Amino acid sequence: MKKLFSLFFSMMLLGLVVSGCSTNDQAKKSTAQKQEVSQKNVELTISAAASLQDALNDIKANFEKANPNVKINFNFGASGALQQQISQGAPVDLFFSAAEDKFNNLVQAGLIDKSEGRDVVGNELVLIVPKDSTKQITSFEDLAKADKISIGTPEAVPAGKYGKETLEDLKVWKAVEGKVVYGKDVRQVLSYVETNNVDAGIVYKTDALTSTNVKIVATAAENTHDPIIYPLGVIKNSKQPKEAKQFYEYLQNDESMKILEKYGFKGLN
Repeated sequence: MKKLFSLFFSMMLLGLVVSGCSTNDQAKKSTAQKQEVSQKNVELTISAAASLQDALNDIKANFEKANPNVKINFNFGASGALQQQISQGAPVDLFFSAAEDKFNNLVQAGLIDKSEGRDVVGNELVLIVPKDSTKQITSFEDLAKADKISIGTPEAVPAGKYGKETLEDLKVWKAVEGKVVYGKDVRQVLSYVETNNVDAGIVYKTDALTSTNVKIVATAAENTHDPIIYPLGVIKNSKQPKEAKQFYEYLQNDESMKILEKYGFKGLN
């Protein structure tokens, strides 16, 4: 009888242990599933001015290393074209513009909350020529000597708008207007100059610094064009607002600002 009781008692203990283990396993599994959900893979799309390309690719590498569950996809182009895409419903999470007017158009359209926008950096406008140029172009006024010059399309490319403003301010525009080859963004203008397809071009300083095939011959005075400001904002209908805000903040931290300044952008503080 005692043996039967002992056997019965042992079986009960074993059942309790197994039950406890099963419960613990289920709890661990549930916790793991919750962690997996909280760390789900997320993709963000950032529409950014072409002039930001090199700096943002460096920042992206650092961010993704620290946040392996978030993948950053960039859509680089002219700020005006990017603004139009967003206005027409393109699935974008953040907009990093090279012009305040393009950015403000989206704020006014209700696509960006003004409180979720920030002016991040500035830039300079420069005149570049091919490295081996023999045209003796050393100033904006010298563009009268050129056969062809390039600027971005003013209506869509902020650098082109600033360039036209500078040439108008210096009373040069009418003399060169018929020589202009328009680029779809600053990188295309840079390419035209690098390949000697034009005698000179007007781009941002940051773009000129990326090339060994051009040289900067003049810098536009700040009072010859509108201020060059790069605003950043979260798109209201982002499907990943938490991660979008996270990257928005990351782009403004000290590490990211140092990278932007390394590529020639100017801090605004």
